[in-house]
Amino acid sequence: MDVILWVLICILFVLSFVGLIFPIIPSILVLWGGFLLYLFGIGGTLSPWFFIGAGLFTVLILIADLLVNQFFVKKYGGSKWSERVAAVAVIVGSFVYPPFGLLIIPFLAVFITEVIVTKNTKHASLVAVGSVFAFLSSTFAKGFIQLLLIGWFFIEVFF
Repeated sequence: MDVILWVLICILFVLSFVGLIFPIIPSILVLWGGFLLYLFGIGGTLSPWFFIGAGLFTVLILIADLLVNQFFVKKYGGSKWSERVAAVAVIVGSFVYPPFGLLIIPFLAVFITEVIVTKNTKHASLVAVGSVFAFLSSTFAKGFIQLLLIGWFFIEVFF
């Protein structure tokens, strides 16, 4: 039975990375599912420091997701509409020819939104590029933090 649970834990860890490409999958929640399956399904133990650290990294991921997007769109002078459209476009883009849709759809959506709002294509291009940088940087940050948490998990379990 433990082997099946370990396979499920590993599947959850892999799914957390799939969530980076398909944002409809809540990466951090799936990752926590693996931790909790180990804790309650296998009956393993993890240190309080692990849970404190994992909790802080979880909060960091959630805050970073919001702040990085807002930072880049604002840095390039984007409107509030562009911030909202970028968030929706990332979700839509994850279903349209992933992973390329995650870059193309938000870029086009933010570009069109900014052209409508500002009537300036040069400005709209800068904001659209900023939204792509926001997505890429937050995705890499989330992936790095997830790797860190999975590594810490295995260190806790096996050492």
